[in-house]
Amino acid sequence: MAKVAQVAGACLKAIILKAVAILIVALTASAASSQNAEPDAPTCTDDAMVVFDASGSMSGMLRTGVRVSRIDQVREALEIVLPQIERHRKLGLIVYGPQIGPRNADPIAQCANIDLVFTPKPNAARYIIDEVNALVPSGVTPLTDAIVKAAEVLNYREQPATVVLFTDGQETCGGQPCQTVIKMLGQARALRIHVINYAIRDPYGILKRFGTRCIADQSGGEYVPAATLDELVAAFRKVLGCPLVTQLNTAATPAASPGNTLLPDITRGRISQSFPGGTNRSLRRQ
Repeated sequence: MAKVAQVAGACLKAIILKAVAILIVALTASAASSQNAEPDAPTCTDDAMVVFDASGSMSGMLRTGVRVSRIDQVREALEIVLPQIERHRKLGLIVYGPQIGPRNADPIAQCANIDLVFTPKPNAARYIIDEVNALVPSGVTPLTDAIVKAAEVLNYREQPATVVLFTDGQETCGGQPCQTVIKMLGQARALRIHVINYAIRDPYGILKRFGTRCIADQSGGEYVPAATLDELVAAFRKVLGCPLVTQLNTAATPAASPGNTLLPDITRGRISQSFPGGTNRSLRRQ
């Protein structure tokens, strides 16, 4: 037992030293980056609004040989990535597409189907996941007005704002997303819009270039095409995550062994160790 305890202690010490080393590198890189960045540029810890496409096309089946709908694959990706994101930033959600209130077949009325589900709040992962799980895709794609609404929620004229547009289709309500974003940038303190282009295809099933990529290009945001589950997870991590924090948490996590696992909680300043019998000990960094 003494030998086992000695080995476990040595392993724990090595893990802690590795985590501290990576933290020092991460903080140094962050400091250097912040000196070179725009003074008001949004950061990966600022509040962000997710604009989610729940239009009718999201109910379509993927061309993968497996009967999985588009929205089901996105749900799976969000389950994986959002719990990692909520640690370091508040998230809000806007959904467009599904009917709000009484059903209306009028196309103009359908274009008003933009639902501010909630403004940015902490620990938002479960709220977003539950909302997306409850969605029944339908309707059209008023993505331009949805982006404007998200930016307004973040008070983009007065403070840095980050908007993430997730869409599997083009604007279908007559909006002019490129021109609108250019106009907004002239009024904004610091506005960044990221775009996840989800498996947009032409009528022959060929992946298409997203026609309004300029939304991201003009605002200095990321444009990320995605079609598979792995690509979706990577896309959400890229536009919502903090790469250095993710690297730190990943590197500090050893392979799990039966009955004895280390659970890094770097952001709270401690590493938790669980043992057989359900006990849990926290080792706070000095």
